[in-house]
Amino acid sequence: MIFGNIKTMKKKKKYPDTIATNRKALHNYEIFEKFEAGIILEGPEVKSLRDKQVSLEQSFARIDGNEIYLYGMRIAPYVYNTVTEIDPTKTRKLLLKKREIKKIENLVSKKGMALIPISIYLKKGWIKIQLAIGRGRKTHDKHEKIKKQEIDRELRREFKEKYKG
Repeated sequence: MIFGNIKTMKKKKKYPDTIATNRKALHNYEIFEKFEAGIILEGPEVKSLRDKQVSLEQSFARIDGNEIYLYGMRIAPYVYNTVTEIDPTKTRKLLLKKREIKKIENLVSKKGMALIPISIYLKKGWIKIQLAIGRGRKTHDKHEKIKKQEIDRELRREFKEKYKG
């Protein structure tokens, strides 16, 4: 049996491992800019996240002083945790550079803008969270977006059928 070089056999990941996404936020907000941030967690929380026991549905971020905190993210308690009990919805500090925080602060200070977590994922073994600056959509905007998506889907379908063969 011939074995290939181990380096060539090992596949490199192009995209990070997504743990959870906030699909409602993508529907309810018009996204303008995205940022990647680290997050301070305790050991059992990391294990729960790796098991995908997290919900971003009710979460939001807020700037307090020169720091950004994440509120409302629910991480289910780790089943095999024997150390201490951790509050599932506690406030968690996000790790960003000062200039990024200032940029976010300037963008969020505009009327109607919000800082929302979009997804949480693993990147090179580190847990990262993707934040977005967005403005809430009105209901008629949501309907327009859905109609546009349906039209695009139909066009792709027709194009696929036409040039299939």
